[in-house]
Amino acid sequence: KIMKAKNHIRTTMIFLFILSLIFAKKSSAQIQSMAGPRIGVTIIAPGETADILNQNDGKSAFTTQYGWQWENRFTSGTEFVGLVEWIVVMGGMESGKLMPSISSIVGFRNANGLEIGMGPNLSLGGIGMVFGFGMNYTSGNLNLPINLVIIPPKEDSGFAVSVMLGFNMSK
Repeated sequence: KIMKAKNHIRTTMIFLFILSLIFAKKSSAQIQSMAGPRIGVTIIAPGETADILNQNDGKSAFTTQYGWQWENRFTSGTEFVGLVEWIVVMGGMESGKLMPSISSIVGFRNANGLEIGMGPNLSLGGIGMVFGFGMNYTSGNLNLPINLVIIPPKEDSGFAVSVMLGFNMSK
């Protein structure tokens, strides 16, 4: 029953994500697209993904992340903006491993730069959810996001916690 409930939740979240994209395209909101690099560090709890990095020793693992983020901001007010982000990162390179991950996050950012979001994540550990919290600092047209990312356990993989940072430019 637990596995069936997890599959139902995953399907519902993906459906809501697709629905949000459809309604966003039909809305009268202004859409601003940006993209930029992301770097970070991740701690992975014991499980299959950590075993790939640690050669099956059953311990947690540490890895660096390198990738790219595409962001669409949906604005019509001044207090909050809606966000849809796609983030592709590679980890494990310092260990000679290639561990790709792709996430799609739907969330919001307030006028002070506080941001929060969630969405599906696909990695070697399987399909699951990702939750992000952070701050977006601005200097002119330059955006400097710093995020704490939490990926709950996926099947045989332990949870992961990342700190990610990067930059992009507003047009």
